[in-house]
Amino acid sequence: MKRKDLGSAVIRRLDYPNKGRFLLEESGEEGIVKNVIPGQRVLFRVYKKHKGVVYGTRVEVLEASPLETREPFCEHFGNCGGCLYQTVPYEEQLRMKEDQVLRLLKDIVSPETVYDGVKGSPAETEYRNKIDLSFGDSYVGGPLTLGMHKMGTRYTVLDAECCALMHPDLRTVLKTVRDYFSRREVPFYNKLRHEGFLRYLMLRRSQTSGEILMVLATSSQMEYDFSPLVEELLGLGLSGSFAGIFHAVCDRYADALLPDELHCLYGRDYFYEDLLGLRFRISLFSFFQTNTAGAAVLYDTVREYVRMAGNERGEDIKKPILYDLYCGTGTIAQVLAENAEHVYGIELVEEAVEAAKANAALNRITNCTFLAGDVFETLPLLPEKPDFVILDPPREGVHEKTIKKLLTNEIRDMIYVSCKASSFVEDMRCFREAGWRIGRYALVDLFPQTCHCELVAKLTRGM
Repeated sequence: MKRKDLGSAVIRRLDYPNKGRFLLEESGEEGIVKNVIPGQRVLFRVYKKHKGVVYGTRVEVLEASPLETREPFCEHFGNCGGCLYQTVPYEEQLRMKEDQVLRLLKDIVSPETVYDGVKGSPAETEYRNKIDLSFGDSYVGGPLTLGMHKMGTRYTVLDAECCALMHPDLRTVLKTVRDYFSRREVPFYNKLRHEGFLRYLMLRRSQTSGEILMVLATSSQMEYDFSPLVEELLGLGLSGSFAGIFHAVCDRYADALLPDELHCLYGRDYFYEDLLGLRFRISLFSFFQTNTAGAAVLYDTVREYVRMAGNERGEDIKKPILYDLYCGTGTIAQVLAENAEHVYGIELVEEAVEAAKANAALNRITNCTFLAGDVFETLPLLPEKPDFVILDPPREGVHEKTIKKLLTNEIRDMIYVSCKASSFVEDMRCFREAGWRIGRYALVDLFPQTCHCELVAKLTRGM
């Protein structure tokens, strides 16, 4: 096959991350197409061929997989790229994710490595506490839409009113905002011409209190009185209530909510979320895992691995010095504080560090110190050498020079929390060269219906 050719094939298996492998019946050529399920027969279009492997883009699912035994619960399933596994029962989704990651890790685990299984999310639907939506249309000249981009497109926006990952309160707010501006024929921002007004809607909801934060982002190309919209939103009769409603002005060409100005239309810019006995103040743009109940499973797994390491070394009396690198708003550090002598957190984003300090004070935690800076540059500034290190890096993983700098310390144990298992595998090459191995690991699913999964690995020195 050559570029732009159409072909059909049955998906044999999924390689990480959600890359469907197939074998063409006619030619015997191997191929890869993303966003599929094992057992599906799909129509695909070739976009390249490299070293004899055909790479295609999914055009259509011709035959369902035997794994697809339930009806989708969203009208945009198959078009929206968010939920790829809706038609597969949740237990089977977990097995699919597990199979992909285990095969990815097969060359870096040893017979002594303990696998603690895959831990599912406590909630399969309505688990998202934050959602980012775009204004647009589903076809040129069509009515105003507010939702997600259609799979494989940059400009087509599908209404997210039916999204089952959001709480019903958020769906009601979405519909109200969309209908309000649709009735008034307010134009959305066209990303090609850089003309128009409405750009994004960000919604956050506390699973603890039900309070909602809303940011409506527009360009500066119109003057607009939002008070009637605010009045309508406050009168919705939701199960929760609004903590704050804000208007952001975004004139940058980047397709992201990056405010140039921020104006309060109602209330305050934060709410509180409870997690594992602690309370966290969540502001408009602060980082917090999008699945609160799932985050509790993830952080409890990290905490249990820390306890295991101490027990293995017979450390019932002395508590360790912990480093929490890439600590964000310090959630993990504070969860682990009771198991540590002291926790030092490093995070590049200064706003996140200030939030970490504020939350530690809120929880009356006095043995956590948070520093703003690049991990590589800040490590030498810490006053105590670590017994234990927690790594929770961004998706691209840890830079090799940072790993080498880190390993100059006499560290006995590490825990690596990864949102992208392939980055973890790359980083493990450096760790293995320095004599580290994976002692045990687990998978934690924070994103049901999607192909994503978290990995938690306990690393120990010695092969």
